[in-house]
Amino acid sequence: MNAPLCSERIRIRGLVQGVGFRPTVYRVAREHGVRGDVKNDGEGVLIQAWAEAPALDAFVAALSRACPPLASIQAIQRAPVPLADAPDGFSIAPSESTLARTGLSPDAAVCAACLRETFDPFERRYRYPFTNCTHCGPRLSISRSLPYDRASTSMAGFELCAACRSEFEDPADRRFHAQPNACHACGPRARLVRSDGRALSTADLTQLDDVDAAGALLMRGEIVAIKGIGGYHLACDATNPDAVARLRQRKGRDHKPFALMARELAIVERYASVSALERQLLASPAAPIVVLRVSGPDSLPSAVAPGQNTLGFMLPYTPLHALLLRRLERPIVLTSGNRSGEPQFIDDAEARSELGFISPYLLCHDRPITTRVDDSVVRVMAGAGRVLRRGRGHAPGALPLPPGFEAAVPTLALGGELKNSFCLVQDGQAILSQHIGDLANAATYRDYRHNLELYRRLFQHGPERLVIDRHPEYLSSQLGRDWAEREGLPLTVVQHHHAHVAACLADNGWPRDGGLVLGVALDGLGLGSDGELWGGEFLLADYAGYERLGTFKPVALLGAERAMREPWRNLYAHLMAELGWAAFELDFAELELYQYLQQKPRAALDAMLAGGRHAPRASSCGRLFDAVAAAVGVCRESSSYEGQAAIELEASIDPRALNEDEELAYPFGVPRLAGNGLPYIEPLPMWRALLGDLILKTPAGVIAARFHRGLARAILAMVRRLHRRAPLPGVAPPFSAVALSGGVFQNASLLELVAEPLRADGFHVLLHGRVPANDGGLALGQALIDAARQPV
Repeated sequence: MNAPLCSERIRIRGLVQGVGFRPTVYRVAREHGVRGDVKNDGEGVLIQAWAEAPALDAFVAALSRACPPLASIQAIQRAPVPLADAPDGFSIAPSESTLARTGLSPDAAVCAACLRETFDPFERRYRYPFTNCTHCGPRLSISRSLPYDRASTSMAGFELCAACRSEFEDPADRRFHAQPNACHACGPRARLVRSDGRALSTADLTQLDDVDAAGALLMRGEIVAIKGIGGYHLACDATNPDAVARLRQRKGRDHKPFALMARELAIVERYASVSALERQLLASPAAPIVVLRVSGPDSLPSAVAPGQNTLGFMLPYTPLHALLLRRLERPIVLTSGNRSGEPQFIDDAEARSELGFISPYLLCHDRPITTRVDDSVVRVMAGAGRVLRRGRGHAPGALPLPPGFEAAVPTLALGGELKNSFCLVQDGQAILSQHIGDLANAATYRDYRHNLELYRRLFQHGPERLVIDRHPEYLSSQLGRDWAEREGLPLTVVQHHHAHVAACLADNGWPRDGGLVLGVALDGLGLGSDGELWGGEFLLADYAGYERLGTFKPVALLGAERAMREPWRNLYAHLMAELGWAAFELDFAELELYQYLQQKPRAALDAMLAGGRHAPRASSCGRLFDAVAAAVGVCRESSSYEGQAAIELEASIDPRALNEDEELAYPFGVPRLAGNGLPYIEPLPMWRALLGDLILKTPAGVIAARFHRGLARAILAMVRRLHRRAPLPGVAPPFSAVALSGGVFQNASLLELVAEPLRADGFHVLLHGRVPANDGGLALGQALIDAARQPV
């Protein structure tokens, strides 16, 4: 006798749209004898199922095991429903456009099966640049709204041919309901054009197609603008010094390293060392740029990555890139298609007009890009891959909120000014946008506004609360204030470094009631709660609040914003704060550095220092790095991108000097500030030791190593000192976990020199992984701080 038939409505939430989840449900249902249907709606996937109770249980359990590669299940909810007539089988029902409460998968690198088809002469998609399936291809970059169906993407204008429609409708096919599905007959097409509009014949370049012709141009030393998934790139042969120099000069990018792409791992390994973990990252569905140590039998022109000992490599993540590189036995530069400092172009006409002075050729295609998405950047540090820039392949993947935040109301955190991203909170998830950039650039700010509207539309997000940084001049803060006033929304203002620490806590899933941690937040600067500029902070914190326990020595920013671009200004300010000119001249007049600084407008500089005008003080760890880099001549006169001096200082480290006797690490003091009595890291002993090494003509790489080791020891000393600080005798220390955050901790050498000894001391060390330690993670921290301050 058969068991009675049961009927259930099964709701599945998470990243379950556009990733082959409905076909998986269909297949698993048929395997378990389940009848009913499955459909997408605004909340995720909804299943109506009829079967005997044991079969339904087995069906639900199998769904978790059979989750497709790009999918992730956040929750499965089962509810009995009144028994109705069961259908004869199982089907995929049309999607419903209800209120969006589901995730959207990031753009994913081409899968191995699609790549095989693209290079198989017997397949109908042979050499098709846009081959994809439910396991790979564009997602965010083509989406206009949810549910994720073809009609709500930029593929809506491409009607499926009979062969593609057959795949799309066949539950046994891996392209079953693959929304960007297309082929030569019905899909987007790539074409090579001249930027000046003149006719172009490819006959002397190739006998194949326009993509192969573009590859031939690269081999001839030309610069080609290439339309990818999330925007245009500029490409050239990375082994051709003249081509690389022309690209730098035309783009106006003086020193910032170029990203690279190579056809296969074997080519990458000719120029860089690649660990097993780095191989996994390169070949992952996210396919990020991976920062690798320079090593190997071959070398690239120094202009590819000036002043660096690392290279940023990625592998082809679309069939178009794989076809382009098919004949190239060398890497190419693949850098953002933009003017330096601006967002990359996504519009064909705009790219043709604005990139024409850089590249005479464009490899474009007719699939519109709805959302600009930069390449993600990842670096292996302290034993794990850590996101430095969150873009293609990662955004807009939702991050589950830590325990205790499940009831957080819909909130929009607007981020900072540099490396901006914003964060939406709803339904127990944080949706952190892709990297947008520096909002002071007008084009970037327009892109920021565009993305805010797009994300609100995609996720049907109506914020009930807004969160901004404390700095009133940030454009994101001004936007939030205007928005809150206009719509009568509650507005929360969050201190910059507290947001850094909270972002690190959230990245690690630290519970709302997890207790206090010591947050070490080191960056360029942010506005402190006392109205001063902070940038090297030790905060006893949880999500809801913080107490400032320690800091770095406040030193003037000579010329205010000019100090960010001219490292020598920070050097002069530090030397005057520590030694004064008379003592510096007396002890170190023989140095070339003394002659250099003597030529600067010292009277004007000293007047600024005396009066404080255009010389605000900042406890900035980032500016200390600038000063040291300037002292050793690594990056002295000017920097052309944020963090250049610190990045080049780390790159200059002589690895052998990291194993010197501990006593050779530069010393720092930890006295107390006059007035508030805070302990602070005092660099005077370090400067005396460093200047002494300059007199001894100690190599810059050794000085850089001694500085990093000494600074790490100073940070450790401060943490240990604060850990001993107890409110009463016999009371337990106030923290057992240490969170390291802020852009300075994207320095792998410093991070490892600090994190490993802290772990050895028994501390629970929290580091960033999925979310950048720099200002790209601020919005997540802002959102969690606001949520923690609301009643449970």
